[in-house]
Amino acid sequence: MSIKTTVKVAVALGGAFLVAACDDTNLPGFMKNANSGAESAQATARQGKVVERDVEAPDVFQVTEKGLWDGRPSLGGVWVAHPNATDPERVIIRNLSNGKTAVAALFRREREIPGPRLQVSSEAAAELGILAGAPTELSVTALRKEKVPVAPPPEAKPTLEDPAKISQSTLDDPIAAAEAALDRTEATTPKVGTRPAPKPATKPAAKPAAAKPAAATKPAIAAAPEAPASETKLAKPFIQIGIFSVEQNAKNTAASLRAAGITPTIKPGDSNGKKFWRVVAGPATNKAELAALLKKIEGLGFVDAYAVSN
Repeated sequence: MSIKTTVKVAVALGGAFLVAACDDTNLPGFMKNANSGAESAQATARQGKVVERDVEAPDVFQVTEKGLWDGRPSLGGVWVAHPNATDPERVIIRNLSNGKTAVAALFRREREIPGPRLQVSSEAAAELGILAGAPTELSVTALRKEKVPVAPPPEAKPTLEDPAKISQSTLDDPIAAAEAALDRTEATTPKVGTRPAPKPATKPAAKPAAAKPAAATKPAIAAAPEAPASETKLAKPFIQIGIFSVEQNAKNTAASLRAAGITPTIKPGDSNGKKFWRVVAGPATNKAELAALLKKIEGLGFVDAYAVSN
């Protein structure tokens, strides 16, 4: 390529890059930045439309031969020139000696001079690792855009729990709550039935006569007497601290309450043959006293405590 022709090409390319310095959307298709094209393709893919990608087109242009950078700075960015090129193209250049690649512009080299026919710009040489004045085996292949339809990603649908598996329980009834707590603690599978009415001396027929006295399983037995009903007008004057399937755990809880100045009561019970021990405090004579007692108990760490009737 003559010096006059090289200057013309450099000036034309330099002007194009100056006009589109901030946005490569104004550049010809073969000169657009590969990264911006990838970002555009990703945005289009998210919308479920058609994206474009580069594919090699050796039928348009393809040569494998030595290329040369003469060592002088050149304008116009990354490009190569070859006498067989007819129209400007977007190409991929591979340096077969070190494996480096570069996407560049291809122009026609109008005049041949001695040496390799592929003329390489200074910026292309820098990307490909080509030394000045050192002929290097290069492969130059034209690129074309290929449109590919991309389906939008499926939208994630929230998974809701099966309403049939959602259960609801109430803690108003201490005996019913005891049954549920024992089932969870002992990991038993039989379903807990409805609350049986307390019977003073009723024992299952299958139990031997030497079983514990009926008085030991009556829910009415307590470590401390309850206040007469006339002393309080509250429907739920007691605070239930917990329900235990092990008596010693109930005693330990009661001891920690006494150490804090609260008088506890341990109430044993029996539900469907399962023994349990409830720890309660009270009774409170009014709402203010009940609220103060509950706050004090929660401050000791018993955050699940709640008001009960007995």
